[in-house]
Amino acid sequence: MAGLVRWAALLAAAALLATGCGGGSSGGPEAGGGPGGASSPPTSADGPAPLPASLTSQKLDWGECKASEGSPAPGGGWRCATLRAPLDWSKPKGRTIGLALIRAEATGGDRIGSLLFNFGGPGSSGLSTMPWYASYTAELNKRYDLVSWDPRGVGASAGVRCRGDEEVQASESVDVTPDTPDEERAFLRDAAAFGQSCRKAEGQLMAHVSTTDTARDMDLMRQVLGDGRMRYFGISYGTELGGVYAHLFPKRVGRLILDAVADPSADSAGHAENQARGFQRALDNYLRSTGQDAGSGTRRIAALLKRIDARPLPTSSDRELTETLALTGIIRPLYSKAGWPVLTRALEGAERGDGTRLLALADEYNDRNPSGRYGTGAQSQRVISCLDDKQRPTLAQTRRLLPRFEKVSPVFGPMLGWDTVGWCYGWPVAGRSATPEVSAAGAAPILLVGNTGDPATPYEGTRRMADELGKGVGVTLTWKGEGHGAYGKGSSCVDSAVNAYLLEGTVPRDGKVCG
Repeated sequence: MAGLVRWAALLAAAALLATGCGGGSSGGPEAGGGPGGASSPPTSADGPAPLPASLTSQKLDWGECKASEGSPAPGGGWRCATLRAPLDWSKPKGRTIGLALIRAEATGGDRIGSLLFNFGGPGSSGLSTMPWYASYTAELNKRYDLVSWDPRGVGASAGVRCRGDEEVQASESVDVTPDTPDEERAFLRDAAAFGQSCRKAEGQLMAHVSTTDTARDMDLMRQVLGDGRMRYFGISYGTELGGVYAHLFPKRVGRLILDAVADPSADSAGHAENQARGFQRALDNYLRSTGQDAGSGTRRIAALLKRIDARPLPTSSDRELTETLALTGIIRPLYSKAGWPVLTRALEGAERGDGTRLLALADEYNDRNPSGRYGTGAQSQRVISCLDDKQRPTLAQTRRLLPRFEKVSPVFGPMLGWDTVGWCYGWPVAGRSATPEVSAAGAAPILLVGNTGDPATPYEGTRRMADELGKGVGVTLTWKGEGHGAYGKGSSCVDSAVNAYLLEGTVPRDGKVCG
């Protein structure tokens, strides 16, 4: 079953990532005493009940990191520990859950504190991603301890596994753009079966992996790590998480960077339509870069997908390239401009009747290794987002949406339109809200970094997040680039502005643009 794009994890683009400006004002997103403007840490989180000292005073036992799902154990200065947090935040003295953390201590003097990273998804593993992403953050590591974690329900933090590898592979044969009543029934049957398998496998955990739960975990981390204010770097879905944190704890906001900003005003159908528009925009830009007309190129790719839907393509393995896998393979290289030549070769192969290259791209996106093992990030993603989102569009509502989605994107619109009904269809746990609450009156300035060519979190979300955070809180920085996210993508303008904010407290001019 698909749900292919939804929130995009940064790690989806890792293998394809490619490695002028003026003015800002200084002064501080953090005022107060101590290094980096830290004030004395409060004794409890702003939860529904005071936290026991057994949680707030716990000492982390930093030791050697183990191999995490799909990744070898990191070497160098990386150390890992487990933080205990309430499973149910309304019962802070009840059962706890272990959250797996990873840290590289600051390498230089004048240490500011901890800088917490979330890489998106939801479902992205911080333990796997942080050591890789650290290649972009050497300057930050001089004064910050770089810290990330597997959020609850992810990876080493009670990671959910609703389906085994054979079941996941079988679900890839389900048509995510059903054309007949039989295909519709198979699509919805698979969607409902996924939710029931999660209920059977994960039980009580399914009701306690929301973004709000994770935001409260973050504030407990802040306390246990000894930081008076939160310093945070959120990417993609991590921007929603950062916004929710700011809403819950506005006075504890120190320096927050939100890169590849998600639109907090969009409901589930709105997010799907935003992504259809964003990926179509990226596809248009890709097509123009190859000298093609975007309209005719799009029609040619849509026609190719229809042919694959009718007759899947052979590959060099014993697996066929279905329309579902072909769509996934096309999405994968649009996350980074460095992937565009790869997409060209894959599409040329498919036009010749060979689906091998597109299948390889789909497997990368789906975190499938050569032996047929799948990562569980996509399963965590679905469990978390279906708990967050209370909307459950009906089949009739989705049918009414489809023409609009297809107009926005003939390539990605049908898949994302059908996703509105299939993603949480028959889900056994009620969702929390239609949209996240991110208003954060009184918070220190939060830097929002938007990329005009971002396919997964389209640029329009940057301004909407600023509006939702409230006047004087959200400060926007725009990069006229391509791919998912902006920091570390080759813009010295973006990187220097982000580093100045995090290291010196210099807030750039709101609306600053990097070419």
